[in-house]
Amino acid sequence: MKKVFKLTDPKKHEDRVLEAVKHEIRKYVKREKKKTLSDKTTMYWDFDCKMGATADDAKVVVFEELIKALDAVKESGAKEVYVEILAKEVAKPVKEEVTDEK
Repeated sequence: MKKVFKLTDPKKHEDRVLEAVKHEIRKYVKREKKKTLSDKTTMYWDFDCKMGATADDAKVVVFEELIKALDAVKESGAKEVYVEILAKEVAKPVKEEVTDEK
């Protein structure tokens, strides 16, 4: 998803517009996670994210910090925000077996 969201609407309160943007982002992520993986036992969905006031100003953001970054852009006074979220398959880290030696 590469999209520019408006953060202002003359008919809605700014907080409601921001919540609508967050909802659309969460809805997109949920829809992407439902897609089938090539190997469910060893793979999971991860997301590459960028966010900024414009596409040129977009900075790489960790997926877990995406909503906080959106709040920060809103606090900076921007009228719109550019959001880029790209899904990718990632291999799960291998868990090491713990042996109990006594």
